[in-house]
Amino acid sequence: MLNTLFIVLSVLLALGTWTALVRGRRLGWGVPFWFLSSLLATELAPWLFVVELCTALFGVVFLDMSEFWLRAATALCLISSGLLLLVMTRHFEAGPAFERALATGLGDDYAEKIPLARRQRLSWQIRERDWSHPFTFARPGVQVDSDISYGPAGKRNLLDIYRPVTEGSGRPVLLQIHGGAWILGHKAEQAMPLMHHMASLGWVCVSINYRLSPAATFPDHIIDVKKAIAWIRENIEHYGGDPSFIAVTGGSAGGHLASLAALSPNYAPWQPGFEDVDTTLQAAMPLYAAFDLCDRYAIRSATGIDNPVLDRMMKTNKEKDPELFDAASPITWVGEQAPPFFVVQGTHDTLVWVEEARRFVAELSAKTAREVVYAELPGAQHSFETMHSPRTSHWLNAAAWWLEWSYATRGC
Repeated sequence: MLNTLFIVLSVLLALGTWTALVRGRRLGWGVPFWFLSSLLATELAPWLFVVELCTALFGVVFLDMSEFWLRAATALCLISSGLLLLVMTRHFEAGPAFERALATGLGDDYAEKIPLARRQRLSWQIRERDWSHPFTFARPGVQVDSDISYGPAGKRNLLDIYRPVTEGSGRPVLLQIHGGAWILGHKAEQAMPLMHHMASLGWVCVSINYRLSPAATFPDHIIDVKKAIAWIRENIEHYGGDPSFIAVTGGSAGGHLASLAALSPNYAPWQPGFEDVDTTLQAAMPLYAAFDLCDRYAIRSATGIDNPVLDRMMKTNKEKDPELFDAASPITWVGEQAPPFFVVQGTHDTLVWVEEARRFVAELSAKTAREVVYAELPGAQHSFETMHSPRTSHWLNAAAWWLEWSYATRGC
């Protein structure tokens, strides 16, 4: 029995390493399983490396290595642990990738545009004490105000505020919109490293719930986002925030809603009952977002999972209601008045392919009057920054630099 368990464990660990190294494409209903395995193996690679080495050591010390299958399993563990070193190398490639992206999109002198007092709090260094605790998010000096109502939809219209414990006013605001394919997710489950990091740097961060499908039907989701923006404009001063500067971020479905909100300010049909409120956003930072629900370039349909998700969200299809799908696609709204964008995408994203981000960035860059930064991360999977890792630490640094630049250059 022990021998069998050892062999099975060795094979499972090797498969996890494989999913971290290889892009999962055209897997149909296998996509969620590949995504989950790849995410854990990729972002927890240092820990998986230790597990695989310990497994191999256990086999050598306690099992009979005269048996072929036990020797093969041990060798598999050692080879797999070696390949994990490549996965970990990609983590540290994220830092230079972010630095190049910011310099390319903003100019080499972008840091000089940030006031010295704020710039001194920023860094490109990462700390082992952060990424060695993947699920510890709290930062000293940050307080959380939880479950504040911003609309009439009960638990789905609640928000949390992350802010410095010290008294202050006029602090820039960051709005976070969670992902989850528009059908699941919660305000306290995603972007926790970012919320705590930016609050520790003096920002007021707001993370929201919104109505989910299948109970909700688009545009319910974006209406809730705009309700949250309206609430922030009216109330965030009480929490030390500056209502004149709101940046927005989100991953996956949250990135879709963040982009849509940034590109469709003051669109009256999506502001029922609060049409006169200014919902303009000053900066947008979508991660691995869905940009084109119309699938104009046959990218999304190739994943094999789009229709089941959109059926629950839209309650129709693009053949029956092309105008609705067009309006729901951020790529439709790109134009000269778009705020600065920072788009982040992983090359190994299984759920939203990198080609979708490239197409959106190309079209936005051609039309907007403001800066567009695009960071493409080697080996990164969907939802990579939901836990601490070396890659996430590099992301937090890059996000802070870009957000501070956006705040310093607002109105320019």
